[in-house]
Amino acid sequence: MFSIVIPSWNNLTYLQLCVRSIREHSAYPHQVIVHVNDGSDGTLAWVREQGIDYTHSAGNAGICIAVNGAAALATMDYIVYMNDDMYVLPGWDTAVIEEIRQLPDECFLLSATMIEPTDHGNPCVLVQNYGTDLASFREAELLQQFASLPKADWNGSAWPPTIVHRKYWHLVGGYSIELSPGMSSDDDFAMKMWMAGCRLFKGIGSGRVYHFQARSTQRIVKNNGRKQFLMKWGMNQSTFNKYYLRRGTPFRGPLQEPDPSLLKAERFRAWLKRKIV
Repeated sequence: MFSIVIPSWNNLTYLQLCVRSIREHSAYPHQVIVHVNDGSDGTLAWVREQGIDYTHSAGNAGICIAVNGAAALATMDYIVYMNDDMYVLPGWDTAVIEEIRQLPDECFLLSATMIEPTDHGNPCVLVQNYGTDLASFREAELLQQFASLPKADWNGSAWPPTIVHRKYWHLVGGYSIELSPGMSSDDDFAMKMWMAGCRLFKGIGSGRVYHFQARSTQRIVKNNGRKQFLMKWGMNQSTFNKYYLRRGTPFRGPLQEPDPSLLKAERFRAWLKRKIV
């Protein structure tokens, strides 16, 4: 059903758990495609041994190039972008597939809902600590309790695991490589989907994954994604998230164009910031 693209940068033990969870907890057979950044920790040898489809770069190519390269091997109609430090939970794919079957067309951007151990103020996330790393991971407890955690569907899908039809992935050009290594690339992809006519940015409350937040971003020199988003689209990311995606608000159906009167002050601030930078 899905082609699941997973960029991984010398994070083998998390990747192994991620792939195991996909194999054990998915109701449908999915194509897994890993982009191996470097892979000198054994990742490259492991994906070959497992017969997993993969692409490879000698160093860290960043998120954008990695997911685009992996997505080029996709054979299924739907592309899922997933992080290697995620653990999918039973029912994750059936919840998404049931949603897709009810939709009138392929113009959508869906997300499963992340359960994270640390609260960073993200309204789209379920906060519940079942371990901050593999050593402290309480897998059995998570499997026993995750379905009882309350979370309704929400607006503002942009973060992985994201699901998009392959047609729209290619229509908008995948992830923008000018944002490499990847800061703000999720919001940029969502904006490109908005420009392509998408108004359904839905987080599926019942489709769940555990996210360890083992951030590879701590090992890279980051691009100034907020500035790049502003210069590219003429608005702040916060404006896009608040007035367009309505991120984190309860899902009530396809999104509407924002009220122009609410955007006047935001546009002026964006114009002023562009002049300054």
